[in-house]
Amino acid sequence: MYGAYSEPRGPQAARLRKRKADLLQLFPVPHDLLPGSLSESHMRCGKPGCHCAHAADPGHSFWTLTFMVRAKKRTLHIPKELVDEVRQRVEAGRVFHDAVREILAANAELLALAQQQRRKRTEK
Repeated sequence: MYGAYSEPRGPQAARLRKRKADLLQLFPVPHDLLPGSLSESHMRCGKPGCHCAHAADPGHSFWTLTFMVRAKKRTLHIPKELVDEVRQRVEAGRVFHDAVREILAANAELLALAQQQRRKRTEK
């Protein structure tokens, strides 16, 4: 698995492999996750008779989903009736992304551990 390196052994390696397996089992790749962030903003429409024309009024609210695609920032308007669903999908995407980062970090730690153990074997 590690090319010239053998798999690391010991309790630390076992814990890392167990954590990876647990995360991978918890998170099959869901089909409806969303990246980015959902945010509410306000704007004034400019009509003099509208409630938003008064200084105390924050204006009309609207929701946007902001995310990156091929290194370009995208922003989508989200209708109010979809906000709860989109919020759940964005949060699920964030949880999935965090789990993937943890798996990748465990892989890096396993590689470092394998190198360390290999050095110790060759020093003996």
